[in-house]
Amino acid sequence: MYFIVESGSTKSDWVLVDSKNNQSFYSTMGFNPYFHSSDLIENELKKHVDILAVADDVQGVYFYGAGCSSDEMNQIVEKGLKQIFRNANVVVDHDLLACAYATYSGKPGISCIIGTGSNSCLFDGKELTEVVPALGYILGDEGSGSYFGKQLLSNFLYHKLPVHVEADFIATYQLDKDQIVNHVYREPNANVYIASFMPFIAKHKDEPFFSEMMYQGFKKFMEVHVCCYENYRDTEVHFVGSLSKIFEAELNKAARELGVSITSIIQKPVTGLVNYHLNYILNLQTVKS
Repeated sequence: MYFIVESGSTKSDWVLVDSKNNQSFYSTMGFNPYFHSSDLIENELKKHVDILAVADDVQGVYFYGAGCSSDEMNQIVEKGLKQIFRNANVVVDHDLLACAYATYSGKPGISCIIGTGSNSCLFDGKELTEVVPALGYILGDEGSGSYFGKQLLSNFLYHKLPVHVEADFIATYQLDKDQIVNHVYREPNANVYIASFMPFIAKHKDEPFFSEMMYQGFKKFMEVHVCCYENYRDTEVHFVGSLSKIFEAELNKAARELGVSITSIIQKPVTGLVNYHLNYILNLQTVKS
């Protein structure tokens, strides 16, 4: 049996593939080595009795996660996983590679992650290329949940939201400036906290205020993370993440303005990631849904 895992900073999707290619799905919190220790990963997984029940029978774990972009960071996650999956070969790599695998169609393509954070790469089936780095929620993450969450919070605190939207925000969250500032500057996982306000924006997605904000944010993302690739106008561009699907109209509007052709928008990349492993890594026949 093999676990194939796609993890953002907020949540992780786990798929268990058995010897007959049957698939079972699980979900845990997201594990990001910039914010989470090996001990935390181990202790969190111990809370999931369904995962523990099969752990000793798992031969391999393929974990792709946010923040897993260096050997030092990957070892944090690997150590935590090996405490649970003692008989498994554990492979830890970047969530950007998972995005590339999940969207690979047999042709070179630009794969984009829009989640709690954001990033992009060019994948030709063998080599993954990044032109600009991911700078995280303070310096970068354009077009992401943390990017838009910051704008929502700052506009709320500056009293720049439409009056009825501000009233709904107050009624929904009952937060004041001190509470927000404390969460953002003093509590751990600030990026996840900031991005957690995206459901509120989605609730009001038809408001011109938010529609324009999302359009401008997606345009900024593409200017930085898509237009940086040579021949981007003639290359397939793929997006993964729930935000890109929920705000598909704003994403497409920004893409048209920049001459970007979006080939696919995938809300949950884990299915494509599993199929890639079955076809190209585990050498098994893809399970048909």
